[in-house]
Amino acid sequence: MEELSAALRAEESIRQKFHKQLFTPFAKGIRTYELLKEGDKVAVCISGGKDSMLMAKLFQELHRHGKFPFELVFLVMDPGYAPQNRALLEENAQKLAVPLTIFETEIFNSVFHVEKSPCYLCARMRRGHLYAKAKELGCNKIALGHHFDDVIETILMGMLYGGQMQTMMPKVRSANFEGMELIRPMYLVREKDIKAWRDANDLHFLQCACRFTEGIAEGSRDSKRQKVKELIFRLKKEDPEIERNIFKSAENVNLSTVIAYKDKDGVRHLFTDEY
Repeated sequence: MEELSAALRAEESIRQKFHKQLFTPFAKGIRTYELLKEGDKVAVCISGGKDSMLMAKLFQELHRHGKFPFELVFLVMDPGYAPQNRALLEENAQKLAVPLTIFETEIFNSVFHVEKSPCYLCARMRRGHLYAKAKELGCNKIALGHHFDDVIETILMGMLYGGQMQTMMPKVRSANFEGMELIRPMYLVREKDIKAWRDANDLHFLQCACRFTEGIAEGSRDSKRQKVKELIFRLKKEDPEIERNIFKSAENVNLSTVIAYKDKDGVRHLFTDEY
């Protein structure tokens, strides 16, 4: 009964205390960006962290009260987790009544000795395995738990470290898996609200199960993303609209005031072409 009561408490908190902060932006993101359609079968990808576990619970809530039928598979890819991390993931899923479909890969072993951009390679490999398994299970979409803060951090990281203006899209068609699509239904959900839900329910999720960062506390890694996160935090102290404005900047692009841009085919256009 203990596992069931923990799940019920978590669900009740989504319906009551955190409805406005969590379920409302979750549903709004799905509606605004047309992420879900009748008859979809979605592989909800679970990493074991707070974001993906909350996404699973939000999807369950939507499935119970949704306006049209769709199917869910709660998919876990074990890339080579340490036994204690795998155990924590499974314990939390049982506690929250999330039925997992788990498959195993050797991704951590494959990238462990890669010196240049191991995280980028790992992410690409993980996504490829998730697409393949989801398609095998009859799914037409995979859902990832990226949230609002991930989106605005990506915008700034592209500008500051990549010399480009781009963002993390709410949905993307797969180039390698025909008929498959990636969706990000947590697109409008704030990280602070995810943490508040986690703490209110006394839940303890995986921080980062990557072999490169085992034993390192959350937020202490000297990464570009962490530096951008800290920059946004400092700016927000001076102007609480900073986060919203960064997000809106990706929606309010005026091509007549841009020096150059690339079209959907990757062709670069300079402003002098039409000056």
